[in-house]
Amino acid sequence: MKFMKKYIFIMMAALVGFTSCGDDFLTSSPTEKQQAGAPATEGAILSNLASAYQILLFDSYANNNYNSVPLMSDLRSDDIYKGGGDAGDQHQLYLLSLFTATPQEQPEGLWSIYFTGLARTNNVLIACENAVNVPAEKLEQYKAEGHFLRAYYVHLLWKFWGNIPYFEAPLSTPPYMTKQLKADEIYAKIMQDLDFATGKSDAGADRLPMNYAKGNINTGRVTKAAALMLKARVVMYQKDTQRYGEVTKDMAEIIGSAQFDLLPDFKAMWLDQNEFCQESIFESNQLPEGKTWASGWQGYGTNLPAFISPNGLSAGSKTGDFKGGWGFGPVRQSTWDIYEDGDTRREGSINKWEDGQYTPRFQNTGLFLAKYSARVGYNPQGDVDLNYCNNVRIFRYAETLLNYAEMLTIHGQTPVNGITAQSCLDKIRSRAFGAEKSIPVTAENIKLERRREFVGEGLRFWDIVRWGDTALLTESTPLSTRTWNDNFKYLPIPQSEMEKTTGTEFALTQNPGY
Repeated sequence: MKFMKKYIFIMMAALVGFTSCGDDFLTSSPTEKQQAGAPATEGAILSNLASAYQILLFDSYANNNYNSVPLMSDLRSDDIYKGGGDAGDQHQLYLLSLFTATPQEQPEGLWSIYFTGLARTNNVLIACENAVNVPAEKLEQYKAEGHFLRAYYVHLLWKFWGNIPYFEAPLSTPPYMTKQLKADEIYAKIMQDLDFATGKSDAGADRLPMNYAKGNINTGRVTKAAALMLKARVVMYQKDTQRYGEVTKDMAEIIGSAQFDLLPDFKAMWLDQNEFCQESIFESNQLPEGKTWASGWQGYGTNLPAFISPNGLSAGSKTGDFKGGWGFGPVRQSTWDIYEDGDTRREGSINKWEDGQYTPRFQNTGLFLAKYSARVGYNPQGDVDLNYCNNVRIFRYAETLLNYAEMLTIHGQTPVNGITAQSCLDKIRSRAFGAEKSIPVTAENIKLERRREFVGEGLRFWDIVRWGDTALLTESTPLSTRTWNDNFKYLPIPQSEMEKTTGTEFALTQNPGY
């Protein structure tokens, strides 16, 4: 099964001329292949590029921290609770869910991972600038991939922390520090990268293909569609109204390309065999091997399935059946209740387990995230809880359709090429119910359909913030009491980072409210 997914990395290693199956290519330091500023062969560029892609594989566990982006995002939404053993079990996540994170206690793993991603993508782009004997078309593609990956990693730092240090040249000499930029300045940097990735070369051709067909040796690499989707997320979160027209046209371009479609069976989309399906625009390429408890900076597996599955689950034993885990991220009853009868997205997104089937833990609801849940046969070897093969679907075509509908309905944009908001919403609804189930295309309905569609995928909190619906985040329930403050849009800068820069010209300024 998943062992076949290694083709992406095998392909890139083969281009470099390695004879192994790609492990050395993925784990070796880029500086071993090409020193910054030195002439770079195509092999050196690809080595740096593979190292940059590797960051995608660290989403759930790196630097000995549990830090899945979908989970870290949803914990602050109104969809899930923290769960786990008790309030003190992964206490930083509990504080995150209550908006009480501190400079000393927060998900610092995210900071380490994505700043490493920034450094590695810089290496890619430096290598490209020093390329020798690389065909112009290939070089444009490699540059575009590097710019996309840098934008992707930086946009996560930007969404979580806002005002962050930023650099584009190696921090190769003491004190290994750089200037902190304001969130709006970071946004401008991200957009520069995305404008390049989505743009055309001097020869007038797209730098990136719109898509790769499933089974193509390049499947899993960055595409133009992925870059357009990231651009949409960033522009919509920034509420950059001057770019809304571009985003509308971008979504229409993806729709009009006819290279993507919804997978008819929503529930089946999360199975191993349906990774990189017609709905997938970009996803991580997890493999069931390689990660160890001793080091989170290696290997290909993910810990997310074990993290979010119910403790002590007694379920099926066939390959693909659900299995148990640690009980984090229980789903709120109110989230289950948003679905209409017959909506296949409910059981495709949420597992409802009965008393006696599992061991209840902290903030128990009996409801658990299903999309990335642990499954029998998905982690056959090694430190199994770290090595599930579930790919994280970073961008799906469903988001394209709902972005377009939102642009027209909520933000007043003009339809492109006759594509209507109603047709996009109807397509989402028809897949959900297996038959026509139209509802009026209103702002309220689009917001509700986004919530129903993306439970467990890490979009809900960011949607609430950008829509200005943050009153939903102040609550007092038997399982959670918290109060939203606009300062909580950003987490505090980690205290360890503040201390590193104290007394230097690069002294960091703490985010307001902390």
